[in-house]
Amino acid sequence: MTFTKEKGFRISGVGLHSGTKTQVKVLPNYGNQGRYFIRVDLPEKPIIPATVATVNQTLLSTELMANGATVRTVEHLLAALIGSGVENACIEIDGPEVPLLDGSAKNWVDALVESGLNPSEMAVGTPIDEPVWVRDQDAFVAAIPAPEMRFSYGIDFPYEAIANQWISWNPKKEPFQELIAPARTFGFADQIEQLKQSGLIKGGTLDNALVCDRSGWLNPPLRFENEPARHKLLDLIGDLSLLGTIPQAHFLAYKASHKLHVQLAKALFS
Repeated sequence: MTFTKEKGFRISGVGLHSGTKTQVKVLPNYGNQGRYFIRVDLPEKPIIPATVATVNQTLLSTELMANGATVRTVEHLLAALIGSGVENACIEIDGPEVPLLDGSAKNWVDALVESGLNPSEMAVGTPIDEPVWVRDQDAFVAAIPAPEMRFSYGIDFPYEAIANQWISWNPKKEPFQELIAPARTFGFADQIEQLKQSGLIKGGTLDNALVCDRSGWLNPPLRFENEPARHKLLDLIGDLSLLGTIPQAHFLAYKASHKLHVQLAKALFS
């Protein structure tokens, strides 16, 4: 599916890690070239395809690199596109990081609708024949043959506000726009200073991320009781979108990360 209006849409905001304000313009791509970024702030306006082959690093977000340029924290925007049925899009950006906005994919989906898109189901690719999985100690992400697409994600954190929680979602029966897109990113108060000293989360605030400490959430209310698990599922969808079309499978993840998400995508691609 492509947009029904030529103009696409523009959104500006601050990047989670860089703290830099950038503007994104999402345009229809009628050349069937998939989803790709253009760094319009650089002289050569390099193109960065949103593919498994262009993944550069996965530390607390997914960063792509091609033609001497990078673009970071692409997962929420890419999840909004593939979750709304957009298979082809040209994404112009005037800086190195996609804006975090409210920490979810909701603002991206809302902008897609306002630009004239009637969201459809996520496209489903060819069914897989054999299980594929990657793990790191007790964390794992797997793709299991299944008669229809399903995603299940579990998390477990030593904070009472989150603890152990799960989400299982069927894109054919439950709308992405309502049940997954609004789930916001989350973090922990006792890690903020260390991450900032490492040059990360410079743009993080209580307005664009859920934050908890040992006693509970600092900025309630949550949009869903299991909003953190739903957000991890949102990240997984964004990372798997780098395959172009996500194959038909039951994707099962537990305590996973962008690194494991991308490793699974690479294993499926190969």
